[in-house]
Amino acid sequence: MRVLILGGAGMVGRNLAARLVADGSLGGTPVEEITLFDVVPATTPASDRTAITVRTGDIADEATVTALVAERPEVIFHLAAIVSGEAEADFDKGYRINLDGTRLVFEAIRALGDYHPRVVYTSSIAVFGAPFPEAIGDEFLTAPMTSYGTQKMIGELLLNDYSRRGICYGVGIRLPTIVVRPGAANKAASGFFSGIIREPILPVEDEVLHWMASPASATGFLIHAATMDTGALGARRCLTMPGLAITVGEMIAALGRVAGPEAVARIRRQPDATIRGIVAGWPRRFDATRAAALGFTADTDFEDVIRAHIRDTDAAA
Repeated sequence: MRVLILGGAGMVGRNLAARLVADGSLGGTPVEEITLFDVVPATTPASDRTAITVRTGDIADEATVTALVAERPEVIFHLAAIVSGEAEADFDKGYRINLDGTRLVFEAIRALGDYHPRVVYTSSIAVFGAPFPEAIGDEFLTAPMTSYGTQKMIGELLLNDYSRRGICYGVGIRLPTIVVRPGAANKAASGFFSGIIREPILPVEDEVLHWMASPASATGFLIHAATMDTGALGARRCLTMPGLAITVGEMIAALGRVAGPEAVARIRRQPDATIRGIVAGWPRRFDATRAAALGFTADTDFEDVIRAHIRDTDAAA
């Protein structure tokens, strides 16, 4: 099996590649080749049984995308995107990468005619907009309040339509905020949720409630989306992933129980009006019954998420 990971240099892409190499197979089929594509070179996991190719380029360049898809990978993980804060700050770049790049992927598949891969598209809970019910189900109106959410919503519609027409077998997964993200902070408006544990900087109030999942859960979502029976999806190909609804204050309390009061004392409160404004338009709690019924699972205890981050950090040191 050939696997193409678009956005392979990012945290989720790296974790996914490592999991595929460790497992050696996907849905019972040996993974023989993995191509990691991104705007910068991806780091590669060591492997003596899976060929790994690293390629760089622009996902909004038609020739680049056409060449990647021409290799006919059986599974394409489309993780490449400009993150929320950057998409809001740079309107043109957000639409170029998040929308134009996504459509080029689907069009490159369509151009081959007899090629119909599984496409796993990472969307976002930012596709939903206020006013919100207490818990948002998959059937709730998608009315995003940011450019990033709008771009992801359009990507979902493309996935639905190209799948409906039999061009690909698409599965869209709306990722919760991934916490705790390792490494340096990125330009995502949600980055401070990891920063509370990692840097730690806090630009919002303790009462802010958000939907989260760990990096390990995100990898599990992708693997399951690539192997599940898509016939069970019907016309609605996009699913809100299960997660953990937790306030900033509850996150800080969990940090104190795991790492002690010294860790909590390091948190620096730096109010940021821009981030507060973006976060205010985000949904907070979801009903992921449909995804759970289809076999997706996630974290249930934020203390365990923190402990996993500590283990991963120590292992990487």
